[in-house]
Amino acid sequence: MIINDYLCTLFFKVKTMTTKHTPEYIFETSWEVCNMVGGIYTVLSTRARTLCDKYGDKLIFIGPDIWEKSESPYFEPDNELLKEWKDHFINETGLNIRTGRWKVHGNPVTILVDFTPIFYKKDSIYSHIWEVYGVDSLHAYGDYDESSMFGYATGLVMESYYRFHKLTKRNNVVAHFNEWMTTFGAFYIQENVPEIATIFTTHATSIGRSIAGNHKPLYDYLNEYNGDQMAFELNMVSKHSTEKKAAHTVDCFTTVSKITGLECAQLLDKTPDVITPNGFEDDFVPTGDVFNNKRMAARTRLKQVAEALFGYELQQDTIFISTAGRYEFKNKGIDVFIESLKRLSFHLQLTREVVAFIMVPAHIKGPRADLAAKLANPDADMDYWNRQTTHDLFDYQYDKIIESLRWFHFYNLRNEKVKVVFVPSYLSGNDGIFNMAYWDLLIGMDISVFPSYYEPWGYTPLESVAFSVPTITTDLSGFGQWVKDHYNKKHGAAVVHRSDYNFSEVTDAITEILAEFISLNNKKMDEVRNRALETSKKALWEEFIQYYYEAYSIALINRDKRLKKTPENTSNTF
Repeated sequence: MIINDYLCTLFFKVKTMTTKHTPEYIFETSWEVCNMVGGIYTVLSTRARTLCDKYGDKLIFIGPDIWEKSESPYFEPDNELLKEWKDHFINETGLNIRTGRWKVHGNPVTILVDFTPIFYKKDSIYSHIWEVYGVDSLHAYGDYDESSMFGYATGLVMESYYRFHKLTKRNNVVAHFNEWMTTFGAFYIQENVPEIATIFTTHATSIGRSIAGNHKPLYDYLNEYNGDQMAFELNMVSKHSTEKKAAHTVDCFTTVSKITGLECAQLLDKTPDVITPNGFEDDFVPTGDVFNNKRMAARTRLKQVAEALFGYELQQDTIFISTAGRYEFKNKGIDVFIESLKRLSFHLQLTREVVAFIMVPAHIKGPRADLAAKLANPDADMDYWNRQTTHDLFDYQYDKIIESLRWFHFYNLRNEKVKVVFVPSYLSGNDGIFNMAYWDLLIGMDISVFPSYYEPWGYTPLESVAFSVPTITTDLSGFGQWVKDHYNKKHGAAVVHRSDYNFSEVTDAITEILAEFISLNNKKMDEVRNRALETSKKALWEEFIQYYYEAYSIALINRDKRLKKTPENTSNTF
């Protein structure tokens, strides 16, 4: 399939919303509502304030209640919030829900739903969506079952709220579903509450991610791939099936970047109706003296941990470099990052000590006891056979990052110019070693590197520049492509061209950029840091929210068209 020129201009197309096509209520659901797993959490949580300013408590998030043994650190329960409806819903469905507020800026109304009681009828649900939508759940595995039942449960919640409050088509209710995990909710709503306009956003196509993750060339051969065929080959039939059907069924289909839009057009056979780029909210980024104090505290802690891990003191002017994200060794460019650091260690211009941090959550037992003891008491014994990891790994011998560090002889000895520390824990403030949140450590970095091969948007480089940390990324990330499209001058975010087959060129380019940056004096570094901050200001939600308003408008327009074709159906058919 040839990708038409329309997709390339879609990003910039914004229509004026009329009152007729402006939502009064918005439901939005994702597996990552009050559940910090990946970048979608950042998308929704930072966008919440902007939408709350406009919609108030008529913006309602729905997430999974998976907190069986502990309270969610992101959710503030409020038993009195929506109490009458909540009691009605529980009595009507037998499902337990909790109401409260998401503990992010804007404090949006949030409903957490326990979807586990639905499992008893999952086979009948699967049969129904096969018969009606052609979604193949027969080949499902992994998280497909729980995701699908959660999606179905969100549909029940939306329908019940809608009926209880006697809402109608005139209220212009929009239901926004994020990622394939919520698609069953979209199917349910369109079938049972057709008056609600539906939006489905894929933040990364399941099959595109799988192609890239299985070391197959994605970009050079994109126009040759058949999504259905590749799903069968890569055992992704069920996830791909529900994602593709949702893209074709909802009133408005969106994705987050032009590069992912090309994926959708080819692999899902559906061109997005609008591109909704991921913005950022910087109201939690400190300024002035608070910023300076936090940066100093971060650098102090980074240095303390590294020195305790290595067993010797670092230079005062040590350069701190970081990368972060999900543990996708190739897709996130971790392989490129490590090899670039090795080449940097041989660079003739390198005169300062460098410590690089790979902040990628892995399968860990917990914090290293000897390292924690050393940090608490400098006189404590330390096992220096391992100067690479801050936490104990379950699969140390088979870990790809560890294997790569050994291959390139990163042993973090005193005479090595470049040291690498693997931080395999989620940095939520209680990891047992740093005990600081990711952003509170990011602020202390000198430069970051995110050389992604597969990155539909890329929040990590955007977060980096928001904290005045210059970054290096690639034009295969949505953010990197956005920078290239909008800037033709120095901007504190270096974008390296990456393709399927230029690994070595990418590595060399990153090495040279790092070497050039490290050679700068403090004044020049500060200039680069200021440019990074200015770039982040152009990617705030106040700039990007217009694309969501466009999506709401499209969804409502297409809902009206759909309702004219089919009689209203308010019966529960699945």
